[in-house]
Amino acid sequence: MAEAPTTVPRPLCVDLDGTLVKTDTFAQALLLLIRTRPAVIFSIPRWAAGGLASFKRRIAQEIQLDPAALPFHQGLLTFLKSERGKGRELVLVTASDALPARVIAEHLGLFSDVIASDGAVNLKAVRKRDALVARFGEKGFDYAGNATDDLPVWESAQEVISVNPDSAVRRAFNGGSARIFEDRQPRVRAWIRALRVPQWLKNSLIFLPMLLAHQLTDPELYLQATLAFFAFSFAASAVYVFNDLFDLHADQHHPRKKNRPFAAGDLSLLSAAVAVPLLVLAAFGLSLLLPTLFSAVLFLYLLITTLYSWRLKQIALLDVMTLAGLYAVRILAGTAAYGIETSTWLIAFSIFLFFSLALVKRYAELHEASQIHPEAVRVRGRGYRTVDLPLLAGFGAGSGCVSVLVLALYINSEKVMQFYSRPAILWLLCPLLLYWIARFWLLAGRGELSDDPLDFSARDPQTWLIGALSAAVLLAGSVL
Repeated sequence: MAEAPTTVPRPLCVDLDGTLVKTDTFAQALLLLIRTRPAVIFSIPRWAAGGLASFKRRIAQEIQLDPAALPFHQGLLTFLKSERGKGRELVLVTASDALPARVIAEHLGLFSDVIASDGAVNLKAVRKRDALVARFGEKGFDYAGNATDDLPVWESAQEVISVNPDSAVRRAFNGGSARIFEDRQPRVRAWIRALRVPQWLKNSLIFLPMLLAHQLTDPELYLQATLAFFAFSFAASAVYVFNDLFDLHADQHHPRKKNRPFAAGDLSLLSAAVAVPLLVLAAFGLSLLLPTLFSAVLFLYLLITTLYSWRLKQIALLDVMTLAGLYAVRILAGTAAYGIETSTWLIAFSIFLFFSLALVKRYAELHEASQIHPEAVRVRGRGYRTVDLPLLAGFGAGSGCVSVLVLALYINSEKVMQFYSRPAILWLLCPLLLYWIARFWLLAGRGELSDDPLDFSARDPQTWLIGALSAAVLLAGSVL
């Protein structure tokens, strides 16, 4: 008796960028190449002139991403492993160059073949469809993709699998049957995280010269300070996005930073490239409503933060000195925005205090890295070694104590008599600040402090209590 024929499942062809991996591997490799070898910027126009396929091959020859750190679409990956276990043929089909595509396929161990751009032909859209039809026949394969470029391929595929489809792809389906995999944060939430909106709290320092000078009754000052606040906030967000682009590879190796929107693939790299200039334009647009000096300070801030993101953050000690200086720049921006002189006492106090906070940030990063990878000597993307922990703690705690000393000298100065009727009450600020700084460093030494002191402070009840007590002391010193 003849055996019943066995039905062989159709091969499943899977796109790479935006589908199997939630990012654009070519764009990420290009960013990493520029990040590690800035001089290649001058060669990129010549490489690109040879065509996109040739450009992709050249980048692939110059640098290679670590496939283990890429943000794979976990839901799709689980499905592919299940299909592979059933004996189904899986083929990786991508417009990316064949060199990195094969590395990723080998890392996963799921694909029987790789069809990709070869340095001469950019295997995208219609070219990809023609290659698959020539290989498997019309309707002879299923296809998993994500973008409008995949629409011609889906027309020739038997089953449509769409991964994180955007609105344009959903409209193109027009009610047709498609298996959909979703794995991304809501877009609004992702952008709030990417722009670091909670970090805008740092820019409240712009209001400080006005508050400490007790100029609290002029509405125009509040308006100018608010415009300056948002200008700096937009500029800061532009720098955060820029920084995330150039730290993408390092972030993907970090246990927590790999969940940032761009590192995790929740937002596209193209959207980041568009957001940066738009945010900068918004910042300088607001600055036009303020004195010219403010625009100069804003430009200085952007220049320093860009240099910090590009190179300074990799240089030990210079990185934290830069961070401390940027806090002082925010205070100077307040002076430039509304014309109230910044006290030299305030500048000195802020430099030492924020130098301590910048060091505690680096200390927490280094301490965390030493716990996760005890064998590591250096922290990826930073200029520190694990043996530097005691020195960082010494520098940071010492700088924090100096800030308390500056505060004490200010309270004992003649200048304080101009604003406070009972300056002796202000001495209570010293033990409050000393406790807060010492506690931060104690928690950092225990490994209980995140690498973002501002975020920790916003969630820390004791910080809120100390802030309330400090405000009460200042009020009492003014009105009693």
